[in-house]
Formats: sequence, structure tokens, C-alpha cells
Amino acid sequence: MPDQRWPWHEVLITGASSGLGRALALACAAPGVTLHLSGRNEARLAETATACEAAGARALPRAIDVCDAAAMARWIAGAGRLDLVIANAGISAGTGGRTEPGRVARAVFETNVTGVLNTALPALDAMATQSPGADGIRGRIAVIASVAAFVAAPGAPAYCASKAAVQRWAEALDATERRRGIRLHAVCPGYIRTPMTGRNRFPMPLLMDAERAALLTLGGIARGRVRIAYPWPLYLGARLAGALPPALRAALFLRLPGKASVLPD
Repeated sequence: MPDQRWPWHEVLITGASSGLGRALALACAAPGVTLHLSGRNEARLAETATACEAAGARALPRAIDVCDAAAMARWIAGAGRLDLVIANAGISAGTGGRTEPGRVARAVFETNVTGVLNTALPALDAMATQSPGADGIRGRIAVIASVAAFVAAPGAPAYCASKAAVQRWAEALDATERRRGIRLHAVCPGYIRTPMTGRNRFPMPLLMDAERAALLTLGGIARGRVRIAYPWPLYLGARLAGALPPALRAALFLRLPGKASVLPD
């Protein structure tokens, strides 16, 4: 019988080869659960799938780049019924205290915004044809944004803007999609201990393990929350910083150590 900890049994997760994506996959893994997992690193993705299968789940890994719209559409359309889709794949890059190169900005937006759309839009089409469950929901789509969505930090302009875009898109779309039984969730975590944050050379307040973040994410989705932001003190701080006059906010942030400008593999 399926594990009743979470109310979904068919789950698709992008960026599942490491970090929060891997933690989400393992948190969902249980007997009776099918996991469709994607990532660009085939070897690491296979390790995630093996760990999920050890927990009793059926894991179906697929090496795909979320920037490939056609491949993503084929993969999602062929997955069958999907109770939950998590658009988790993303990249991070800062300026290192310098001007952000155009190639960096384009790469961040291509993965963090276009990649999310390449995941969520085919999922919306697929879920619209599904019969609703006992709760009247045909399916759920969660996009992984960040508390950075609420702050225009000069050290990571493309990253902050990309996360703000998907956070607002998901929250706005939920208002209309729920009319046809599809829910959207904007997940806005703080600092999570992952390979992505491992490059940071500045203090990361309230840094948490990926496993804890995964449970907070899935718990918020299960409760039907549109915005899932954590930890609360960091979220509040981001909202307050975002409300400062732009010149004052920029002056304060420019005093902090810069985030590394190198894009991850």
C-alpha cells in the first residue's frame, strides 16, 4: 500500500540529481509511489533513483536539460498521471562585486524562468485532462523560487529577478487554475546546505539541511499553501529589506561580501 504521509503517488521532480531536488525525491519515496526524476548529471541522477528504490518507490530517472522545451514536453506527456510536479531545477550566480556579465544573466534566466515554464506548462496541459481526486484536485505544481525573490540584491540581480518572476507567476496563476482543479505553489526557501550554496563565502543565516527544507516544502504543499516561505525570520527579513528605498538597500548590500560569479556545471 502507498505511504500515506503525503497524499500523492505519482510525482515528477526536476533537478533531482543533488541538493533540494534529491532531498525532495527521497522524502517522497515510499512503497506505492512512482517518481519521475530528471537532471543533467546522469550518474548522480542514477544514485538518487537507487536511493529512492531502496525506500520502496519506483524511480524512473531521465537525463534531460530543462532548457530543452521539446524534450521536456515529450517526457511530461509520456509520464502518465501526475499528482505532483516540482519544478526544482535552477542555477545560481552572483556578480562577485562586479557587473553581471550578459552570458551569466541569460543562463540564469534560461534555466530559472524558461526551464520552469518548460516544466510547468506541459504539466498544466496534462493535469487538465486528468480526473480529479477525492479532494477535487486534478494535480499540483510547485515551483522552487527563493526568499531572494523579495529582495533586489545587487550581488545577484539575475538570480533575484528570476526567482521573483516564477514566484509571482505561480501565485497569480493559482488563482485561476484552481477553478479547474489544479493548484500551484510558490516555494521560497532561505539558505539550504547544497552544492550550490557551498560556493558562498559569506554568512548564510539560518542555513538548513536539504532534508529539513524538503519536509517543509512538502508539508506546505500538502496543506494547500500558495506561498511556502521558510525559515520565517529570514523571510521576514527579506520582506523588510525589499521594502527599503532602492538606494539605501543597494548601499547596505554592497557592504556585504559578493556572491561568486562562476556558474555551476
